[in-house]
Amino acid sequence: MRWPSIPAALLTVALATSTLAAPTPPGINIRWDNCFSAGGVMNKAFACDTNAGSELAVLSLQLDTGMADVSGVEIRIAFKSAASELPAWWEFLNTGSCRISSLRFVDFPTLPDGSCADWGQGLEVGGALASYSLGEIGSGSAAGHMISCVLPSNLARLDPGTEYVVGGLTLSHAKTVGAGACGGCDVPMCILFSVLKVTTPVYTNDRLFTQGANGADSQIIHWQNGGLVNLVNQCSSPFTCDTQFDCLVATSTAARHSTWGAVKALYR
Repeated sequence: MRWPSIPAALLTVALATSTLAAPTPPGINIRWDNCFSAGGVMNKAFACDTNAGSELAVLSLQLDTGMADVSGVEIRIAFKSAASELPAWWEFLNTGSCRISSLRFVDFPTLPDGSCADWGQGLEVGGALASYSLGEIGSGSAAGHMISCVLPSNLARLDPGTEYVVGGLTLSHAKTVGAGACGGCDVPMCILFSVLKVTTPVYTNDRLFTQGANGADSQIIHWQNGGLVNLVNQCSSPFTCDTQFDCLVATSTAARHSTWGAVKALYR
C-alpha cells in the first residue's frame, strides 16, 4: 500500500480518533506525574540542568470485568532513543551502567488525593526492577521487567470501572550535570508500556494486557518530545514479545504520530 494514496478524509478521521478516543477497557496506561484519568501527561521535557529531584511515570490498568484473588503483576516496559545508540543517561541496573541506580520501580507511588486506586491496597511486597536488557528491540533500545506481589493472605479483588495503579517508575536526575555526568539527558526517548500480566493462584485465571485502555496512545509516553511511530506489539508473556517501533524527534504533529504509526501497522 502506498500511503500517499490514502484519502485525506481517512487520515483526518484517524488523527481525530487519536485525540478523542473514548475509553476502551480492558487495557493499560502509562503517564508522567499521575495516572491517566487524573491528568497524567504524555510528554516530559526536562532542562537537564540539575542532579536533584526525579520524574515519575505511573503505570495503571483498567478492566472490563472484575478479577478475584489477584496475587501479583508482571510488567514489561520498552525504551527506544531517537539517536542510533542508547544514551549513557538511560543505562541502568547492569554492572558498569552510567546511572546504575537511577531507575527504580515502586509498588505504589505517592499520588495526589483522589487519584487512582492501588491494586494491592498498600500490601505489596518485593516490588523491583528485575532486569534491564540493552538492545532488546534494536539499536538504541532497552527493555525493563518489573514484578510486584501480595502475600497469599492479602489477595486482591479488582473491579471494572476503576483505574488501578500497578506501579511506578522513578527516574532520578542524578549524574545529569557536573563531574561524572552521563551524556544524553537531552536526547528524545519513546517509552512503551508493552505488556502487563495480572497473576492469580490459578494460572488459567491470569490475564495478559498488551493494548492501551484509552486508545493506542495511552500506553505510550515521551521524553524530550520524542515521537513513537510504526508500533508493533505482540506478546504472549512479559518475557516473550515481538515489540518494534521507531522513535523520532517530534514535529508539530508529534502528539498524533504514535496513533498514526499504529494505524499503519495494521496494514503490514
